[in-house]
Amino acid sequence: MTLVRERRHRHALRLSLPPPNSAAEFRRQTHDFPTFLPSPSCWPDSGIKNIFDLEKMAVLGHGSSGTVYKVFNKKTKSIFALKVLQIDQNVVSIHRQTAREAEILKRVDSHYIVRCHGVFDNGFTETNGGGGGLCFVMEYMEGGSLQDVLRAHWRLPEHVISGVARRVLEGLHYLHGMQIVHRDIKPSNLLVNDMGEVKIADFGVSHVLAGTRETLDSNMGTFAYMSPERFDPERWGGDNADGFAGDVWSLGVVVLECYVGHFPLISAKQQLDWASLMCAICFEERPEMPETASPEFRSFVQRCLEKDWRNRGTVTELLGHPFVKKRT
Repeated sequence: MTLVRERRHRHALRLSLPPPNSAAEFRRQTHDFPTFLPSPSCWPDSGIKNIFDLEKMAVLGHGSSGTVYKVFNKKTKSIFALKVLQIDQNVVSIHRQTAREAEILKRVDSHYIVRCHGVFDNGFTETNGGGGGLCFVMEYMEGGSLQDVLRAHWRLPEHVISGVARRVLEGLHYLHGMQIVHRDIKPSNLLVNDMGEVKIADFGVSHVLAGTRETLDSNMGTFAYMSPERFDPERWGGDNADGFAGDVWSLGVVVLECYVGHFPLISAKQQLDWASLMCAICFEERPEMPETASPEFRSFVQRCLEKDWRNRGTVTELLGHPFVKKRT
């Protein structure tokens, strides 16, 4: 879910629960979704036993399928982010996407991934009456998203971008080791805590590979950060791609965006639409590197933005790249 950060409301908000049968209905709709990850016996201990332990403090953001709130545990006073996804009982694809995210979040445990403290399928009903909600209790990231940071600062210095790239690569290394392809790396899905640490979030379009090669649905994720083999599988051999290289491409776009201050694959004045993205990603040459950028920066981005996924840098290779090892 793409989140658009909004001004935070400081007044408390009341909770509202959906009909009792929403959980059963959710399970019925998603029973045929293939799960490749075993469910753990329990969630990380957060002191949250049920959704009634939480009280809303503010709205952090809205998306097309739900809302994110800042909440606190009334028993422990700990702060969390609560992602409430609306479950349309008539749209099975939404159920499957939500089930996929829940299963992945149950499994991941890394300092480079936004932590999930629990999933409740007996959560809130939104005010629009759209049906029951599935609630994800997430680690609260005080600094917002990388997109928020770019809006505030426009551009970032290389040493900061280097740190961002290293942490995202560490997160991808962990995910890929579990055969998880994120498929939606972009500034709004990279969150920042109060220590300036960047972590990967939002697994709504992620995918777990059952084997070493598996065809992925190329129509999911954000087009602007999508790799050539996902945008045009026939031209770029996407049917044989493992998906991991697509995450590397997306990171390269993010890194370049942090340096130039705007989406880097088309002109800042050009309209960001499907046709212009198709041309830029699949047919045009790689974007020119900024003349003011260091050789290490240029080399790193070039390795990420290789059009042919077979020649693109791997996560393991890039973790050893001089750019991510540089310090101030």
